[in-house]
Amino acid sequence: MLRTTLILFIAVWAVFVVVPVALLVLWSFLEMKDYSFSSSLSTAAYAAVFDSGRYEVTLRTLRIAGLVTAIELGLALPFALWLAKGVRSSMLKAMVLALLTVPFFISLASRTIVWRSVLSRSGLVNTALMHFGIVEQPVDWLLFSEFSVHLGLLAPSFPTMVLPIFLSISLIDDELIEAARDLGAPPAKVLGDVILPLALPGIIAGIIFTFVPLLGETVVPQLLGGGRVSMLGASISSLLQVLNYPVAAALSTLVLGILAALFIALRLIGGGSIAAVFEGMKR
Repeated sequence: MLRTTLILFIAVWAVFVVVPVALLVLWSFLEMKDYSFSSSLSTAAYAAVFDSGRYEVTLRTLRIAGLVTAIELGLALPFALWLAKGVRSSMLKAMVLALLTVPFFISLASRTIVWRSVLSRSGLVNTALMHFGIVEQPVDWLLFSEFSVHLGLLAPSFPTMVLPIFLSISLIDDELIEAARDLGAPPAKVLGDVILPLALPGIIAGIIFTFVPLLGETVVPQLLGGGRVSMLGASISSLLQVLNYPVAAALSTLVLGILAALFIALRLIGGGSIAAVFEGMKR
């Protein structure tokens, strides 16, 4: 029974994951003539990615996604530690976790569009700055800039970072922390030598769950970037709209390569396979 289930799972996984990825890579090496693929292989699509400057969009997306992920990690780690070990009330902990999941029930576009009324020239921030005499003219770079895109991405990405870290820290035995304290370890030593190593699976999971979706984000850059901050998701979408499938496939393949490099790096950090990293969350 177990063998049959495993074979069935592998077959389904191959059909819905491996085959589409393989076709994507194949299409990136094909050319289109008269809206159909030719049978000859070519690297013209990859050359077009660099000739058209779309590699700059890739670099910008990586920079924004990496910075947002780093900020989220810095915010989520102390928050998750407080929620997992500092909060003793089960009711309060349940309320906080519920509040973290509430945004998932609201459209991302609806949550993002609110920032326009906050960051625009006549918005709340500029009104407050001018009211207190901090600036004489409205600040233009608050909206339709990389700053606004970074700010708009922080809130939607926070739950995906904090929840895996919270789960991993929650599974750490309190007796281990108390034993370290009894042996005279200061708080920084307890954090660095006990909590962080044991919470590493959750940290790695949070990085993956946060960084990967940011690479394909389209809503926030469109609404808060104002067409000035193009990211990979919008770039690939525009290529598909003009039926330029090979270049879209080449750009997507480059992203897959970047993600593969990320998984290899995280494997080295985790000291084992990615599966072993997530397995550690069962402690």
